Amino acid sequence: MVELLAAEGCTTCVMAGKVHKTAMYARFRILRYRPDLTFFRLWFKALTDRRDDTLLGTFARFLQEHGVTLLSSAELAPSLLAPRGVLTRRAPTAEEELDIAYGFRVARELGRLDIGQSALVHERAVLALEAIEGTDAAIRRAGGLCPRGGFTLVKTAKPDQDMRFDVPAFGPLTVRTLADAGGAVIAYEARRTLLLDAEEALALADARGVAIVGMTDEDVAALEAAHRARVLDARKDLGAYGRAAEGGDEAEAGRG
Repeated sequence: MVELLAAEGCTTCVMAGKVHKTAMYARFRILRYRPDLTFFRLWFKALTDRRDDTLLGTFARFLQEHGVTLLSSAELAPSLLAPRGVLTRRAPTAEEELDIAYGFRVARELGRLDIGQSALVHERAVLALEAIEGTDAAIRRAGGLCPRGGFTLVKTAKPDQDMRFDVPAFGPLTVRTLADAGGAVIAYEARRTLLLDAEEALALADARGVAIVGMTDEDVAALEAAHRARVLDARKDLGAYGRAAEGGDEAEAGRG
């Protein structure tokens, strides 16, 4: 690859598409991919582990050492960054918003550990977490575990996301896979997630009744604060029973 880039006088490049990491564990992988000595030097000397950031960061440095700078696709095509707010005709329900807030925190922690970028949740329970298999496989697994449907997909960037590679993304295929599995909502981190083929993806979501919404950390915090306020109001309305739910005198609730 580097020899080809040099022969064509290329000094900058951008990554697009998906890296199928499961290929690392395929049978007869050496015979299939026929790596050269340069690859083996990187694989066994430069890589300390096989995490996404380690693999792709090593690749980016390797390109730089050979005079090729890896650029961010978000910088070259900023219109691909999905905006904040509801993008579909249907907005998430109040119950779905709670799943979004919960899933946002889970997905963020998953990204911090550099495991994946997607969490699938329903009624504040985790159905599936994305790892090496990718988002679509995680969605299908969630659908199998929750046949009643109605679950939510949450995608976030890593806390220290390198926007040159492994940026969270979704498009028509994600929408179709989610709808087929029974999912109801796609929530993503606004302005740090790529939305591919937006017109087709949103039209498909509207046709299948899937809500798509972009969130920020501030939006998630506001959802959580509103939920806490509703809970406190509900406990006040319950009087003695509400105080008992907060750890008060259960006997008082019984007398009421």
